[in-house]
Amino acid sequence: MKTGITLKLFFAILAAAAVAAAAMAFATRSSFQSGFLGYLSQVDAQRLDALSTSLADEYRRHGGWDFVRNDYSRLRELVATSAQLTQRFTVADAKRELVVGNPEPASGSAERPVVVDDRVVGWVTRAPLRRLSNAAEVSFQQEQLRAAWVIAAFAVALAAAIALVMARAFLLPLKRVADATHRLAGGNYATRVEVRSTDELGRLAGDFNRLAETLERNETLRRRFMADVSHELRTPLAVLSAELEAIEDGVRPLNKNSLVSLRTEVGALSKLVNDLNQLALADVGALAYRKENVDVVPLVEQAVESYRERLAARGLEIESALTGDAPVYGDTDRLLQMFRNLLENSARYTDTGGRVRVAVRRHQDRVAIDFDDSAPGVPPDALPRLFERFFRVDAARTRANGGAGLGLALCRSIADAHGGEIRAEHSPLGGLRVRVTLPAAA
Repeated sequence: MKTGITLKLFFAILAAAAVAAAAMAFATRSSFQSGFLGYLSQVDAQRLDALSTSLADEYRRHGGWDFVRNDYSRLRELVATSAQLTQRFTVADAKRELVVGNPEPASGSAERPVVVDDRVVGWVTRAPLRRLSNAAEVSFQQEQLRAAWVIAAFAVALAAAIALVMARAFLLPLKRVADATHRLAGGNYATRVEVRSTDELGRLAGDFNRLAETLERNETLRRRFMADVSHELRTPLAVLSAELEAIEDGVRPLNKNSLVSLRTEVGALSKLVNDLNQLALADVGALAYRKENVDVVPLVEQAVESYRERLAARGLEIESALTGDAPVYGDTDRLLQMFRNLLENSARYTDTGGRVRVAVRRHQDRVAIDFDDSAPGVPPDALPRLFERFFRVDAARTRANGGAGLGLALCRSIADAHGGEIRAEHSPLGGLRVRVTLPAAA
């Protein structure tokens, strides 16, 4: 049987409380013993002073020590205590010759002079108290020690109850997170944990919820991606299959026109596969970049010139505002690829007779490249999603215009790899503005 963490925490708290209670009991016992013996020593000191005074009075009355010599009963009367305690007292004359008591007093004994008429006539000595000898004193000590152990046992029992409550209270949120993690591992990405505190467990629950949201979003994107890929691959393959079947059945002759049509579909399929491959490489960080200090303005000019005829064929006018220098640290080929993809996007989806404008400007440590086109525009809710894979606006960005919806996604990967950002906005020309911002080179 496996021991749960609740039981482990319970035993840990209980063990700590038990050790503390035992230490407290031992400390109380030691403190009581030393303190009680000290108290009895003070009482003995008072008895010693009183005995010195009584012996002086008796000595004055009898004129010598014969009244008490070797007489323990008489000494006990003067001390007014038990015979066992009386043995701890020793009486000697002025020459320190023994009168009554122990002839060899123990080390550390207390001593008082017996003074009669301002003359020392003897000495009284008390041996130190090393253990309890009186039955009442021993009984009192045992009762106190027994009470200390009873209190320690009660403290341990109380600690056990508190430990059980605390273990359950502390681990209940953790148990909820553990159960939710088990469901999440089973594929239930809609699992969430209620956040009830702001401490470490509360932050753990919040982090778990964010993890679950990320996994749920990634799973949704993965399924959508697989569906979009299969659809995009199915379309050119279906066209190829239909045309080949038509040629085989003799419905369509095998001539240059049919070969051009087949080649077009193969080219579209190859471009789709190549874009998917580049995006996959970008995701794992394996897309090659050879960065160096490069001026963006000549690259944008080169991209514009390469697309001038294509834009003119679509009936689009292109404008450019490329003045000054705009150095960045980047890969020339990848930046040129990004600029051409953005121009291709404008060429595909801008209405005939419209305009395309490209502008480059430098602001302090950033370089901004704007690609503006005229109508049609993009709905506001679709702007943040334009850089998702296979996403296209249904009205203006349809499959009829060609493309698989991967160009802008690849542009975002290239911008991220250069430490920049790319975003979509409404263009003052009435269409779409794509702004690429890159860090300027030193």
